[in-house]
Amino acid sequence: MTSTSEVPPFPMPRARGCPFDPPPTLRGLQREGPLAKVELWDGSTPWLVTRYADQRAVLTDRRVSADMSNPHYPRQGPGIVGSLSFIGIDDPEHARLRRMVGSVFTVKNVAAMRPAVRRIVEEAVDALLAGPRPVDLVEAFALPVPSLVICALLDVPYADHDFFQTRSRLVVNRTTTGEQRTEAMLGLADYLGGLVAAKVDDPGDDLLSRLAVRIRAGELTHRQATDVAVLLLLAGHETTANMIALSTLLLLRNPAQLALLRDAQDPVVVTRAVEEMLRYLNITHGGRRRFAAADLEVGGQVVRAGEGLVMPTDIANRDPAAFPDPDRLDITRDARHHIAFGFGVHQCLGQPLVRLELELVYRTLFRRIPGLRLAGDFESIPFKHDALVYGVYELPVTW
Repeated sequence: MTSTSEVPPFPMPRARGCPFDPPPTLRGLQREGPLAKVELWDGSTPWLVTRYADQRAVLTDRRVSADMSNPHYPRQGPGIVGSLSFIGIDDPEHARLRRMVGSVFTVKNVAAMRPAVRRIVEEAVDALLAGPRPVDLVEAFALPVPSLVICALLDVPYADHDFFQTRSRLVVNRTTTGEQRTEAMLGLADYLGGLVAAKVDDPGDDLLSRLAVRIRAGELTHRQATDVAVLLLLAGHETTANMIALSTLLLLRNPAQLALLRDAQDPVVVTRAVEEMLRYLNITHGGRRRFAAADLEVGGQVVRAGEGLVMPTDIANRDPAAFPDPDRLDITRDARHHIAFGFGVHQCLGQPLVRLELELVYRTLFRRIPGLRLAGDFESIPFKHDALVYGVYELPVTW
């Protein structure tokens, strides 16, 4: 067993000048073996699962738990406690809660949303073209697009976006204190709880109303419905906004790939570009977290009951055993087997919607603004090295 003094801290810093790539220490651990001990913010030392096949195996193993309320769960930071709705609990309750909103995010239902999402993207590009230059693409495009989409789906007033975006940023920032994070979560819960309560008396045709109907039927408590609403609002705009901005920057740094995407007549090229971006980049900075509810073997190593498990997506999706030449960005690659959305029963519920948003952004933004380019030096772009959800704080562009 490695001594605590030799255990590296996690998450690790990325190499200077390589903001799109996994940290070198993670790469080294992957080369050394399938498991390694790492030290988290609270001094705990869970196992880091370094390889693609082992991460998939762990994420589908019934002896592994996602229960965030359990003291063995390797938490992301102070103030992050409780279940965070169904993503932080195990079956059968996880499956019961997930089914209540899952039908909204089926491939068929998301496909029916295409005209509405396309209109949001087109209008956001209209606003870019009509506005000043240079402009911060994060504030003017990457953040409004998914925020408008999830607000329409939930029937949350977009006029309140400053309120929920500010609190969302506090929740996902690693430097936020436990007290600040708790206060931000309580603020979101109070806000969305009020909207849910209003839907109980006057339901409509939206996702919050679906939850309200479940409350009236006795299938959900108001607290459970509110927790689901907070999860969907947070996940529905924060991760996608960062993915839009980060992938746009990556394409601007790879003009040959951008030209191939912009000029593509075959829709398969755009679809594959979405999957390759999801594989190549990593938005979930802190890795997926689990703990062993019973003894199990991972990569030839016995993991004892109660030991934590951390699975960083960035090195799994750059594993050469799963993706040949993994550090090469290739939008023609068939990368559909990536695990950017996780794997198993807890994989991201909203992934069809994320794929639709990214596809429409890539189809629209670069064709309508073919001269899009950075307004300033790449070295001056502020990356979110301090956040649980990785991206850029600002992306100044012009054309």
